[in-house]
Amino acid sequence: MNEQPVTRLPLIGEKAPAFKAETTQGPLNFPDDFKGKWVVFFSHPADFTPVCTTEFMTFASMQPEFDALNCKLLGLSIDSTYSHIAWLRTIKEKIDYKGMKNVEVNFPVISDLTMEVSKAFGMLQPGASNTQAVRAVFIIDPEAKVRAILYYPLSNGRNMQEVKRLLTAMQYSDQYKIATPANWQPGDDVIVPPPGSCGVAKDRMTKPDPDVKCLDWFMCLKKCPKK
Repeated sequence: MNEQPVTRLPLIGEKAPAFKAETTQGPLNFPDDFKGKWVVFFSHPADFTPVCTTEFMTFASMQPEFDALNCKLLGLSIDSTYSHIAWLRTIKEKIDYKGMKNVEVNFPVISDLTMEVSKAFGMLQPGASNTQAVRAVFIIDPEAKVRAILYYPLSNGRNMQEVKRLLTAMQYSDQYKIATPANWQPGDDVIVPPPGSCGVAKDRMTKPDPDVKCLDWFMCLKKCPKK
């Protein structure tokens, strides 16, 4: 029995694979075309499919919110540019979903007929399909490093608000050297990194900082910094 080889996906902290591709916005050279920007790079199984349509409409409607976070959107599927264009025109001209209509997708969508980009990012998973990319999301930072990876099955759409929330949390962590708790939203308290020595741990409990609330020596919170 011949098994299809599974391509190793890039891991968190590694450089995202570089590539060149044709897109609905013209030729693309990744990561050079996104210098200084965060990127949400996501794949979808196929054009003219209902789950993908809802995802693209939602991402496109939220594009100004991602722009405000210095983040660009980049889509991919194993379809031709002509198929992408026809599908995106149909979305704009015909689809009215949850109050979203006349939605124009302005971010680039990669045509990956050779599957080279999909394979480089581990988006093809034989257990799901040999010819369709699963719903992968890679959040890539301005240094072209992979910072987060989300994978969804073909049958279920993604939560774009969660993608934005995670991107925002990582930007806060980078800027202020803090961590964020479960279900964190901008404005919620943030977590002060755990102490690196016994002395610091003791000081936290015996010499409290008025701006820091310690539940125990290892778990301290403070107000969310203003961005």
